[in-house]
Amino acid sequence: KGEGLKVAVVSDSHDNLEKITEFARAVEREGMELVIHCGDFVSPFALKHLLSLLKCDFIGVLGNNDGEVAGLLKVSGGSLEKPPVSKLIGGVRVAIMHEPVFVDSVAVSGDFDFVLYGHTHRIDTRIVGSCQVLNPGELCGYLTGKSTYAVVDTSEVTAVVRVLK
Repeated sequence: KGEGLKVAVVSDSHDNLEKITEFARAVEREGMELVIHCGDFVSPFALKHLLSLLKCDFIGVLGNNDGEVAGLLKVSGGSLEKPPVSKLIGGVRVAIMHEPVFVDSVAVSGDFDFVLYGHTHRIDTRIVGSCQVLNPGELCGYLTGKSTYAVVDTSEVTAVVRVLK
């Protein structure tokens, strides 16, 4: 079990500034301590907008639609990396990636408590071995019509997907 950090996990915001704003408000309202973005911001202006609204820590990885990499990295101030990324967050071991390459293999390795990914725009919450696999779906809402994110509790090692209202 971890240290009780409240983490919002999001992916595939695809320049949707309205949904990014709504998400940032939800993060603040729910007292999140960290936001993890699993890629596909698309443009530096979208990441800049998100970071300007967040009052908590931020970690992100690049996605396949993030074309202006130099601009994104500059705007991020060091909080954005090329995936896959391995982090210790709130006492739990987390793998963060965009595309679901080897998700099940990484999960079953026993090296991680969470494997977080995006790319598919589809929600995925399942246990593989002793690892929680999580895709929070899409923030942009373009493919499914729903803007979703997940709330991770590191003390319970659980994830709950929420729909933006």
